[in-house]
Parts: sequence; C-alpha cells; structure tokens
Amino acid sequence: MKLNSDNQSLAESKILLLYILNKVGKPISHNELLELVSSIVDMNYFYFEQFLLDLLEDNYISKYMQEDVEIYEVTEEGIKAVNLTIDIVPGILKLQVDSKFKENLDSVKDKYSISAEYNHISEKEFLVRCKVIENNTTIFDLQTHAGSKEEAKRIVENWNSNATEIYPKILEDLTNE
Repeated sequence: MKLNSDNQSLAESKILLLYILNKVGKPISHNELLELVSSIVDMNYFYFEQFLLDLLEDNYISKYMQEDVEIYEVTEEGIKAVNLTIDIVPGILKLQVDSKFKENLDSVKDKYSISAEYNHISEKEFLVRCKVIENNTTIFDLQTHAGSKEEAKRIVENWNSNATEIYPKILEDLTNE
C-alpha cells in the first residue's frame, strides 16, 4: 500500500485497520494483528504502527497488557466509527479483506496458539518453555531444563511440530488416578 500525504489514502488505511480489528471480534495480540493485517492488505510496518497509535489516541481501539503481551480490541467508539466510515473504502479493497480474512485469521491464530522457546542459563544449561495459548490466555505452560543447546532446539522443534499430540498426552497422564 503506497501512501502519500493524500488524506483520503491515510483515512482509508486507518479504516481498513479498524475494520479488520472489528472483524476479529475479540481481543488480539499485537503480533497476531500485525501478521493478520499484513497478510490481508499491503501495509508496511511503520504505517501499521502509526495507524495503531492514531487509533489509540482517538479512543477507537484500546490496548492493555496480558501476560506480558500487548492486546488490542475495538472500543464502542471504534465500532461506531468503522460503521460510519467504511463506505469510503473502495468496494474492491473491502472485498479483498473480506475474502482473505477468515483463512488468514485461522492461520495466524494457529501459529500463535502453540509456542516454545529456550533461554541460555549457563554453559551447559538451557531453560525450555512450551506453551499452549487460547483466546490470549495461557492454558498450558511447561518449563524444563536441557543439557545442551542442541537438546533445547530439539525440544522446541518437537513441541512446535507435535504439540497437538503431546499436550493431550501430558494432560491425560496428569489427570490419571
């Protein structure tokens, strides 16, 4: 999306961002929103950040922290604003957003619902953390130590690839009497 000083283009972009956030229908993390918007419309990172700031300043969206993650959601004022202004967005652009939205939202949500990372503690010790997140809430958080960087990487890769099989097994083992 090429933007210049044309107020119409700037307004369209802000409305599109607000429209996408409104379509999500629930709170979403900064990274999820950035990836979703980037996958639907051609908007560079710096414009995205500036538009978010503008929408926050105008009280069209709100931001809060949840488990060290920035979360965004549309305010009542934002819903009214998008309903009043969506008509200035060209129909073809709105159609593009609508057609890509569902598929891309599911893809982004899947990507951010399972995560794993490792941190270096000492020369031969790494802390690995594996998570499952639903609706921006951590529902499973496992930490373990690894004896080498290679082992930590294997745990992270295995979790990211197989968490849908591993997580239920761990829950089953934990709940067996």
